[in-house]
Order: sequence, then structure tokens, then C-alpha cells
Amino acid sequence: MPRCGFRAVQGAGSVLAMPKTTDLTAITAITAIKCYAVPQTLAEITRLLATGNATMFAGGTDLMLQTRSGIKEFRSVLVNINRVGALKGISRADGFIHIGALTTISEILQSPLLREKAKIMVDTADRFASGQIRNSATVGGNLCNASPAGDMAIPLLLLDAELELGSVSGGNLNRRTLPLDDFFLGPGKTRLDLNEVLISVRFEVPRGDFVARFEKFGTRPAMDISVVSVGVAGRREDGALRDVRVAFGAAAPIPLRGKKTEAAIEGRLLDGETISAAARLASEEISPISDVRGSAWYRRRLMMTLTGRLMQDVR
Repeated sequence: MPRCGFRAVQGAGSVLAMPKTTDLTAITAITAIKCYAVPQTLAEITRLLATGNATMFAGGTDLMLQTRSGIKEFRSVLVNINRVGALKGISRADGFIHIGALTTISEILQSPLLREKAKIMVDTADRFASGQIRNSATVGGNLCNASPAGDMAIPLLLLDAELELGSVSGGNLNRRTLPLDDFFLGPGKTRLDLNEVLISVRFEVPRGDFVARFEKFGTRPAMDISVVSVGVAGRREDGALRDVRVAFGAAAPIPLRGKKTEAAIEGRLLDGETISAAARLASEEISPISDVRGSAWYRRRLMMTLTGRLMQDVR
């Protein structure tokens, strides 16, 4: 199998061998791959992506399902980015917490730094799929997949997270930052350019009075795609919340901030009247669809209930 100009995995042919299946979609998807690359640096990744013929993967937990179902097609070059050390790790520097794009959900769940300073990340990871999936799925993949129901987008929106993106131009590696709130364009669509890779996610270390809660609803606590999900966060002060953030999942074409709901909570005493009004506004602010997991009406009612429950919890 061609090496694509970079170090290839020994025996890559066996990795991409014809699947033992009569599923023609799966067979066609696999045979579209002509070579397999394992870059070691960011520059190598972005040069491969710039060809326009590359499919990038890390954990592959979404990609494999999408290609088997025909939602997405493999391109001719399959790029495994798991050996790029610059995309890994959880660290604190200059008042920010940095999470590499290749950080797995299990690593988030087990991080002492996140448990101490941004526990909402750990709490959300604890509701994410199964242990096997958490060991493979990455925070970068969960965000770049751009599912409206993507779990990790919710706590990161509450934390005002920014994304560090990288690309090669004129032989130079260029970096730019983008607020997560501006990243999503629609289901499966983001502002990531063709030759860009997500390097890391960062957010300011929360203050000591910061509180945040996450809730999702499904037929099972963690193993199902959310019917809806919601997060509420802010600084607790004299019975009220300041710098309020509310985020919704599986309730619109993209994970999004509930800015009208935030305004209804900001600085107000968290009494029954405020909570009821904000919960009702949350149900009106979303634009859910009806599908096999629930009707739009049902999702609005769930959002009202869950938002009210979280506000009761943070007051």
C-alpha cells in the first residue's frame, strides 16, 4: 500500500482488508481508500488535508458508523492522526486550561485538574456513552462531528471555550482561534477549513464561585443519543447568578447558547418566579425537530423541565 509520503503503519493492508460482510456500502467505503498515512506533526497533517483527498480520523467512533451507513464516504487517503503529540494532553498555563484535540473522554473523566477546576467537564464525560467508547472517542472528534446532540459542546459553551485551529500556507504553520460559539454551522458542518485541523480547546480557569450543571435525557443515562441536553452555569452571588451561561443540545440544528434565557436569569434572585420564567423561555428559545427519539413538543417540555431542575440545583 502506498505510503503517501509519510510513515505508514507496517501491514496497513491488513488494517484495510476487505471486510467479511455482504454489505455493499461497507465494501465500497473501504475500497475507496488507496493509501494510509500516519503523520507525526501538525504540518504533515495539514499538508495531507490540503490535497482535498484525505479523510482524517482519531478514535473513529462516529466515522465508522457514518461510512457504513453511507452518510459519509472515505476519500482516497486515510489519515490516522493519533501519533501527533501536539494534539494531546490536559494542562494549565497563563490562566487557561488547555485540552488537546486528541484527549479522550476517559482522560477527561480521570483528570485531577478538570475535576478540581472545571468539574462540569468531568460530570459530562461521566454521561458519555460506554467505557469502551470513552477510551477511543476524542473531544476534538466530538466537536468536529458537529452533531446537534454532541455532549461535550455543552460544558465547553458554558465555559466560553475557544478553539485553536491550525493550517499550512506558504510552507508555514498558521494558527487561529475561534470561539466555540461561532464554530458550528449546521449538522455535520463547521467553520473548519478544508486544510485545517483542530489543535486544542482552551478556556479560562473558572473562579472559585463558579457553578455549573449538565443534564441530558435519553432512554438510558449514557448509552443513547440525547433527546435533549442542557447546561446552566454562572457565578453564585447573594442568591443570584452572574455571568450566566445556558447551553442547549439536540434542540436546534447546532449546539447553542440560550442567550434570551441567560438574560432572564442574569442577576435575578433565583426564586420560584425567576426559575419558572426562565424554564419557560428555554422551551421557547429552542427549535427542535420531531424524529424517532421524540416530537418537537416533547422536546420543548423536556427542556422546560430540565432547565428548571438545573436552576434549582445551582441556587
